[in-house]
Amino acid sequence: MWGNVTGRIEGRVVVIGQGYVGLPVSMRAVDAGFDVLGFEVDERKCNMLNAGRSPVEDISDEQLEAALRADRYRATTNPIDLAHFDIAVVSVPTPMAEGAPDLSYIESAAETLAPHVREGCTVILESTTYPGTTEELVAPLLEAGSGLRAGRDFHLGYSPERIDPGNPTWNLGNTPKVVSGVDEASLKAVQGFFDRLVERTVPVSGTREAEMTKLLENTFRHVNIALVNELAIFAHDLGIDVWESIDAASTKPFGYMRFTPGPGVGGHCLPIDPSYLSWQVERSLGQKFRFVELANDVNEHMPDYVVRRIQNMLNDEGKAVRGSTILLYGLAYKANTGDARETPTRPIIEQLLELGADVLVADPHVDDALVPEGITTVTGDQADIDRSDAIAYLVDHSSFDRAAVAAAAAPVLDCRRVLDGPKVEPL
Repeated sequence: MWGNVTGRIEGRVVVIGQGYVGLPVSMRAVDAGFDVLGFEVDERKCNMLNAGRSPVEDISDEQLEAALRADRYRATTNPIDLAHFDIAVVSVPTPMAEGAPDLSYIESAAETLAPHVREGCTVILESTTYPGTTEELVAPLLEAGSGLRAGRDFHLGYSPERIDPGNPTWNLGNTPKVVSGVDEASLKAVQGFFDRLVERTVPVSGTREAEMTKLLENTFRHVNIALVNELAIFAHDLGIDVWESIDAASTKPFGYMRFTPGPGVGGHCLPIDPSYLSWQVERSLGQKFRFVELANDVNEHMPDYVVRRIQNMLNDEGKAVRGSTILLYGLAYKANTGDARETPTRPIIEQLLELGADVLVADPHVDDALVPEGITTVTGDQADIDRSDAIAYLVDHSSFDRAAVAAAAAPVLDCRRVLDGPKVEPL
C-alpha cells in the first residue's frame, strides 16, 4: 500500500476522524486517486470501516468496500501508522462544554500528528471552531511536537466543512469549498489538494476569515430559524396559519429566503457553532452577541413548546400526559439520516417521561445504541398508531407512512407540515 502505481497520485493522505465529515473526505480523496489512511480513536468504528461497513449514510458500504479492495483505504487507531504522511486533514468534533468551546479533540489530533510532521507536508483543519484556532492553537502544537515552523517548513491551512448529511443534491464534490492558509504557499497547497476533490474552491485571504465564514453561514441559519420558530408560536396563539404565510412570502422572487419552523435544531452546526462565535466575541471584546443569544433561547425552548402542544392536545381529549402512550416519529435531527447529535427529540422524550408518559420512538435510521434508556423503540406501523393516545411527527423520514399517521384516531402534532388528516395539527 501507499505506492505510486498506475492511476494513483503520489502522496499519502491521512484523515483524522472518520465520521460525517472525515469519511466523505476520505472516500472523495480515494476517488481522486490518493491513497488514504483514516485515523479513528473509536476502535469499534475502526473495525466497522475495515470490514466494509459504513457508519454514515452518505457513504455506502459498496463504496467503502471498493476502496478497501483497491488497497487505497484503510482505517487505524494506531498513531504510528500516521508516519510519512504528505497531507493530513483534521475532521474531529468540537462540542461545547459548560458554555465554552471544547477543543480537546483538535488538541489531541494536533499532538498525535505533530511527531510525524515533516518538511513540505500539509496539515488542514476542517473542524468548526472560533477564529484564530488554526494559528493560535494548532500551529503551536504542531511546531512544538515537530520542531518545524508552520509556513516556513510545512503548510498549514483551514477549510471549513460544508457537509449536509442526507442531502441528495449537494455533496462534498459539488459544494464550493472555502480554502485558506497561514501564508501564500500554504494556501496554494490546501487549494491544490481540494481542487482534486471538489468542483470549485474559494480561496480567502487568511485562516481567520475562513473560520469566520463557517460561523457566519450557520449563525445566519440559526437566527432565521429562531425567527420563524417564534413566529409559529405567536401565530398559533393568534389563530394565524403561519405555514400559509410562509408559502405566500416564498413567492417573492427577491429579498426573502424561506425558512420553516420545527421542533428545535440539531446536529453540530446550529445548536453549537453560533455559540463559538458568541463565546469569542465576549472573550475578546467583552460584548454580548445578542442575536446569537436570542436565537439560542428561542430554539432551545422549542422542545418545551412541542411538549406543551402535546399536553394541550391530550387535554382536549380529556386525557392527562401521565399514563398516556405518546408515539414520536424521528429521533435523528433531520430526515433520512441517522445523525442524532443534539437532536431536539431527546429533550422532548425527557420531558414526557418526567410527566409520566409512556414514550414510543420510531426511527429506522438511528443506531439502537443512541436511543435513550427507558424508551421503547417501535416501527411506527399501524399497530403502534392504534395504541397511541397522541402522536408527534418530528422528522419526515421517507420510510414513514404519512397517510397512516395522518389518518390516526389519536391527535397528531405535525412539526413538518407534511400531513393532512382530521386530527392533525401543524406546529
